[in-house]
Formats: sequence, C-alpha cells, structure tokens
Amino acid sequence: MKKIYLVDDQPISNFITKKLLELEGFQGFVKDFTDPTEAFHSVAEDEDALIFLDLNMPVMNGWDFLDAMKNKNLVHRIIILTSSTSKIDQEKAREYPNVIKYMVKPMNKKKFSELSDYLKAS
Repeated sequence: MKKIYLVDDQPISNFITKKLLELEGFQGFVKDFTDPTEAFHSVAEDEDALIFLDLNMPVMNGWDFLDAMKNKNLVHRIIILTSSTSKIDQEKAREYPNVIKYMVKPMNKKKFSELSDYLKAS
C-alpha cells in the first residue's frame, strides 16, 4: 500500500497538502500529524513511506525528526515542506540522504505537479 505522512504543526498546511494530493489523483494512504513526536512513533513502525515534513515546529522540529530517523536507521523518503527560504536550511537538507526535495510554502497546484514522479513511487 502506498503511504504518505504529513507532518506539520499547522493543520491548514496539512489540509492543503492533502487536497493537492487528491487533485493529483493520489490513491494511497494519507495520514496527517500536527504533533511531530506522535508522527515519528507512527513512521518508526512503518517500512517505507513518503513524508512531507515541516522544519519549524515546537517540541520536535524537522531537524530533530530527521536526526531521530537517522539514529533509528529509518529510510523513509522526505520532502521538506517549509516556510524557510534560508540557503543554510537548504544546504543542511542536502546532508540527509533521504531528503529528496526541498519545497517552500505555500504549496499550489503548479508546485505540487513537480512531485508527480515521487508520488508514483510512493
């Protein structure tokens, strides 16, 4: 089964991403989380998924999430979906081999269409 996890502390961001997935015709499993710690426990039990991950979240930010994945040898593919336009963040994302794309919010249909190959592989 194709699985996508949405991890963003802003429910509206998860809602928009979920709607764009529907518009792209994604038929698989989609689960959204506003609590990154809860999300991490769910994805840790999964073998392969695509994760849309925000960077700026309280308690456990996106970097903490990626470090925790690395420590547990989790190989889920990650699309960073963030409001950060920082070149430093973009360069840091390249240090994580499972980060396959860095995208800046807000998402729209045009930006989302760039992800069609990643969604087919999910």
